[in-house]
Amino acid sequence: MTVVGSARRNPSAVLLIVQLLGVLIYPAMEGSRSGRVAFEILGIVVLVLAVFSVRATPGLTWVSVCLGLPAVALSLVDAFNPTEPVVAISGALHAAFYFYAAYCLLRYMLSDHEVSVDELFAAGATFTLVAWGFAYLYVFVQVLVPGSFTAAVDPANDRTWMELLFLSFTTLSSTGLSDIVPITSWGRSVVMLEQLAGLGYVAMVVSRLVGLTIAKRSNT
Repeated sequence: MTVVGSARRNPSAVLLIVQLLGVLIYPAMEGSRSGRVAFEILGIVVLVLAVFSVRATPGLTWVSVCLGLPAVALSLVDAFNPTEPVVAISGALHAAFYFYAAYCLLRYMLSDHEVSVDELFAAGATFTLVAWGFAYLYVFVQVLVPGSFTAAVDPANDRTWMELLFLSFTTLSSTGLSDIVPITSWGRSVVMLEQLAGLGYVAMVVSRLVGLTIAKRSNT
């Protein structure tokens, strides 16, 4: 009961934990039909948790549901019949959903001058939501403009989901450690937008949370 109560009080923590677990287990799901189905099921779990987190924020639940339900349906279709139109539309819907969920969590964190435990978890969850959103945007770009991204391994093939997620995390965090490289104008445009988003997130959100936390400790 204590665990359930903590989860209800800190939905952002649950979302962040599941997303980080997904990063660890996604590699085991690549390369097989059953793994792909399991991957899509895990993605659905993340979507549901994101909707639950949005309900706890000032965001509009109906918007997240309208974006999430088609994304879930296309995820299942993609698992069994991955055609290019399905992959492109699914990528666009997933990207829109994750960006909207990130926007709602941002509103939640910026709505007052108090820093709760859940807001600290929300800072991490928002970062991962944005990273997921850009990864799906890369999927969309890769379908529309084949060959947008290359890598040291199999440079002529399309990049896998895990490779694009890796590119997204390294770009958003500005670490520059990715061996995945955008080589078309559209690919580079989206990467530049994510670089700007990463810098803005650290400058405006993380610094604000740190400043409020230090100010609170100074006043006690």
